Amino acid sequence: MATETLEFETKEKNGKTMLELPQQGNLDEWSADAKLDIVGKKHSRLEGPDKVTGRAQYTADVRLPGQLSAGVLRSPHPHAKILSVDTSEAEKLPGVHAVISKNDDFDISWYKEETPLFGDTVRFVGDEIAAIAAETSEQVEDALRLIEVEYEVLEHVVNMQEALKDDAPKIHKDGNLIKEPETYERGDVEAGFAEADIVIDEVYTTQTALHNALEPHSTVAHWHGEDLTLYSSTQGVFAVRETIAKKLGLPQHRVRVLKEHMGGGFGAKQVPWKQAMFAALLAKKAGRPVQIALDREGENLATGNRNPTHQKLRLGFKKDGTLTAIELNSLVTAGAYSTQGEASNVAGLYQHLYKCENVLTKQTRVYTNLGPAVAFRAPGYVEACFALESAMDQAARELEMDALELRQHNYTEHDQKQDLPWSAPDGLKNCYSRLDEAFGWSKYEKPAPEGSKRRGVGIAAHEWMAGKGNPPGYALVKINGDGSVQVVTGTQDIGTGSRTVLTQVAAETLGLPLEDVRLQLGDTATGPYAPTSSGSFTVPTMAPAVREAALDARKQLLEAAATLLEVDKNQLTLEQGEIKGTGQTLKISEVMQRMAPHTIQGHGGRYANPNGSSIRPFGAQAAEVEVDIETGEVTVLRVVSAPDCGRILNPKLANSQIIGGVTQGIGFTLSENRVTDDQLGVVLNANLEDYLVPTVADIPAIEHAEVNVPDLNANPTGAKGLGELPLIPVAPAIANAIYDATGIRLRDLPLSRSRIVNALVEHEAKQ
Repeated sequence: MATETLEFETKEKNGKTMLELPQQGNLDEWSADAKLDIVGKKHSRLEGPDKVTGRAQYTADVRLPGQLSAGVLRSPHPHAKILSVDTSEAEKLPGVHAVISKNDDFDISWYKEETPLFGDTVRFVGDEIAAIAAETSEQVEDALRLIEVEYEVLEHVVNMQEALKDDAPKIHKDGNLIKEPETYERGDVEAGFAEADIVIDEVYTTQTALHNALEPHSTVAHWHGEDLTLYSSTQGVFAVRETIAKKLGLPQHRVRVLKEHMGGGFGAKQVPWKQAMFAALLAKKAGRPVQIALDREGENLATGNRNPTHQKLRLGFKKDGTLTAIELNSLVTAGAYSTQGEASNVAGLYQHLYKCENVLTKQTRVYTNLGPAVAFRAPGYVEACFALESAMDQAARELEMDALELRQHNYTEHDQKQDLPWSAPDGLKNCYSRLDEAFGWSKYEKPAPEGSKRRGVGIAAHEWMAGKGNPPGYALVKINGDGSVQVVTGTQDIGTGSRTVLTQVAAETLGLPLEDVRLQLGDTATGPYAPTSSGSFTVPTMAPAVREAALDARKQLLEAAATLLEVDKNQLTLEQGEIKGTGQTLKISEVMQRMAPHTIQGHGGRYANPNGSSIRPFGAQAAEVEVDIETGEVTVLRVVSAPDCGRILNPKLANSQIIGGVTQGIGFTLSENRVTDDQLGVVLNANLEDYLVPTVADIPAIEHAEVNVPDLNANPTGAKGLGELPLIPVAPAIANAIYDATGIRLRDLPLSRSRIVNALVEHEAKQ
């Protein structure tokens, strides 16, 4: 329990002695057949009314007395030395209060490469050169145009294959290889291919995708003497606090970060970007609060993207469908700088998803003169799934096996990389059966062609690395004098519904109606530590922490009531705000009033993931499409997603996550693509006019085939991550359906109309 003393152990990691956090046991388990009144039920978002009425405050809505606007001057060149920056004319402009650039000689570095905040070299179009704070945004724009920069233009390279060549321009002094290739091997791959009856040997490519959340990156900075308050659109309030405090040389208690609502992040907001630091420095220099909100071009050039990948893949199979070997050689680019979370784990899916004794993966990461990559909803796994699951479909065709049957045949009972059993032994099996039932895979009959329209179906499976949570995370539960409850945690709701789900967990544990519990989050000054919301970690990390804090508060409450009623606390029950036992009833408010001025505060934490099993969520998905073989137009008719996310805490919000993930997957598959001019090194569509995200007209019927099997080996709530699962298999499910409809196999994303038409012409010519 939270009231017990935690016992820490030490272990060696990367040559350092590290604290090993204690594991959390199963506390009063919510068994699979437990009767729950609030958890597992559909509830609308608690913040819904605020959002639809406009009361919800986003960072761009913050208005402080004397607040200034700010903007950024960006490099027009993909690679250049900065010889001089003249800001004198900008500083003279009426309304301008602060200008910062390399002339200020800040001792602040950024990115993993620890390059200067404003350096002598720019490495991509959009790299930051200066920032200005003025009374109005119009004055900011005028002042930015007055800054004169002298450049020495250097050679550039934006193609990652070209960047590997010996004669490629060096982006950093040590060259373009970020680090030595990462290799994983088990068994003997060549021996595995030698015993194969068929070998799939293909190359797959995925494009650069842009996050394009509705809300851009934005920050408001306000100094109170030596104390800094930041209102930040971020997926990690504590990550921003730690980064800004460290780089400014401040103790963390002097930096407060707040985030109430956020209009999407998808991974791009899980790391602090330079705009947060610019706001802090400009506010310090101006002596007034400063707000900076990036425009769409700055957003798409400089705050992350999904890495493109080049995957050379070989799969070996026996005639009965048994996988004998898997080999992957992948190439990705981080852009000009490295951040946390770019898609360096393309190999993970190949190592875990299917039973195979012989596996070899190699990953190479290079620099290019383009904006830095960052995590984008299931980074690495989305890209890998397109290649692996397309190849599995091709193998099923060549083996004359059903695509679902081939996947079931190669099911693995355990994590072969760690040699551990799955925490949910039948996780993927359950997904397969639910998908078959909901989609009607086994019973599907293809309709006859109608004119130029052809229909087809495709299937894909996947797993994901992040279902186990990312402890530690902490929570407080305070019972007020009137019996209402406040839950306080430092986590953040990034649009997924965490605020609602965590409130449900507390209400269920305390036996209270949902409306009697209020959750406070997104404030480093008032909330106990919580990790960044990324990787679908938030619910499996914070739900157990909130539940443990509520259990602690419940225990204290029942002990107090037992004393007042002069009975054993084990004779008492707590339901709907009332404590009952031995024929007596007390309202929680009565107990608290009779305790006054004493109060109850429950403390809880999620301390470590359990040992002994591998905790990973799985999923299976099927799509039905219609292809016009004359125009290349693909219409996705329906998608059924069957993810294993453990216990579903709120089916309504889970469905919302399915719809959002599948929608992003459709865009990634069919239309989204950052386009660059390799010769100029310029991004041609850093906007929402030419970068084509799906609209309502593009969205099909999307069904969530609920699996909903609590995984109590993962954590006491039985819930695992969900947010990223529905996106991972969309591309291969659609690509395989296009093959089923037309007989053309596409291995390069996006599956645009022009690619489909060209492939159809080539296919017809070969007939």
